[in-house]
Amino acid sequence: MAALAPLLAVAFLAAAAHAADPFAFFDWDVTYMAASPLGVPQQVIAVNKQFPGPVMNVTTNYNVVVNVLNSLDEPLLITWDGIQHRKNCWQDGVLGTTCPIPPGWNWTYNFQVKDQIGSFFYFPSLGMQRAAGGFGGITVNNRAVISVPFDTPDGDITLFIGDWYKKNHTHLRKMLDDGKELGMPDGVLMNGKGPYRYNDSLVPDGIEYETIKVEPGKTYRFRVHNVGVSTSLNFRIQNHNLALVETEGSYTMKQNFTNLDIHVGQSYSFLVTMDQNASSDYYIVASARFVNESLWTRVTGVAILQYSNSKGKASGPLPDPPNDEYDKTFSMNQARSIRMNVSTGAARPNPQGSFHYGSINVSQVYKLRNEPPVIINGKKRTTLSGISYSPPDTPLRLADLYDKKGIYTLDFPTMPIDGPPVIRTSVINSTYKNFLEIVFQNNDTIVQTYHIDGYAFWVVGMDYGEWTENSRGTYNKWDGVSRCTTQVTIVG
Repeated sequence: MAALAPLLAVAFLAAAAHAADPFAFFDWDVTYMAASPLGVPQQVIAVNKQFPGPVMNVTTNYNVVVNVLNSLDEPLLITWDGIQHRKNCWQDGVLGTTCPIPPGWNWTYNFQVKDQIGSFFYFPSLGMQRAAGGFGGITVNNRAVISVPFDTPDGDITLFIGDWYKKNHTHLRKMLDDGKELGMPDGVLMNGKGPYRYNDSLVPDGIEYETIKVEPGKTYRFRVHNVGVSTSLNFRIQNHNLALVETEGSYTMKQNFTNLDIHVGQSYSFLVTMDQNASSDYYIVASARFVNESLWTRVTGVAILQYSNSKGKASGPLPDPPNDEYDKTFSMNQARSIRMNVSTGAARPNPQGSFHYGSINVSQVYKLRNEPPVIINGKKRTTLSGISYSPPDTPLRLADLYDKKGIYTLDFPTMPIDGPPVIRTSVINSTYKNFLEIVFQNNDTIVQTYHIDGYAFWVVGMDYGEWTENSRGTYNKWDGVSRCTTQVTIVG
């Protein structure tokens, strides 16, 4: 079992935007749109008639103002995956802090990308809407006075990969509400498009696929986001090295991969040099991990990398995935190898390693254990530490603002509780400027991913088996990567 012990910084105070920093304004209309990404007409969610939505391109410390018109037929919230809403949780776009935007209404989000750089994405956070789209990229560039720890690429490419169902999101939502499993996805999309027809029996004719056009000899920065709902994906580009340089706002030590597992909600930046002879186009592949490959073969995303001097279409077999689709150790060793580049600056001129998280005085420790879904009061529900969370009608932060009592309880246990699982609106009680050590213990049968909204954490440990106090002896206290989303693998 993977025991992950990120340290989390927590703050919950409102703060005004810095007037001296530039503003970036965006006006969005979120609507339904007809599309056929897997060859079957269906309803997707578009932003300004784009699926996926537009990329927000801003710079460190910009004040971002996004006016969102909800033209759907149901409530909407947009959340900003990885953007740190420190001291300003009112803008994070999740049900616990923000009221949904009713159909036909608009809401203006106003936040600052304070001291941030890197690759992130936004998406709708309610009711399985992400399974229908509504997502797009967020690129936060360095200020000109802060150097980047690699040569400036010749181009910047955003790539969304993710599992996809032909059923619409309302159908998927009802399935979960009825206690049913979603089952195997129908495919994997790349930038909202289906797979290139690499295999005539697996891929129907006429499906639109993504083509990324490049120039020979040049180096491009690929920002790859797993925007799916449940499937870990292995990402690779035929005959090309992936030089990892950044993940979710942290520059990493540069290292080459031939393929990398990207779990749900995670974002990575790779430098890819076009150093091949272009005898043909090349495959870009995202295939499902930790599944029966023979059953899931059709759940593979395939795009095309096309040199300007390419001599023909891609053909033949796809580049090989990791040797064993069930090999969790391979995936875990990849994750352990990702280290923060502590010798460089990111949003500020001082090196990232100048803040020594390994010497932080941790004030609270929580062990969060998830189990396979169970029946509670006649409904199938998931739990953390024996508690299945029930969201109240009043967002938690509004309850605080207006001093409403009884909306939630501050009694979330530090260790998993014994006895039958219960439904509660139970919240972890922390203190401003305190640091937490949180251990995620996965007792389910599938890989989980955990995201902390509005903040980031250091992933300091990852291993199999039950976490104990002795596990701290294996922690990386120097260059663990800081990120907002991490995977937690399963027992043994």
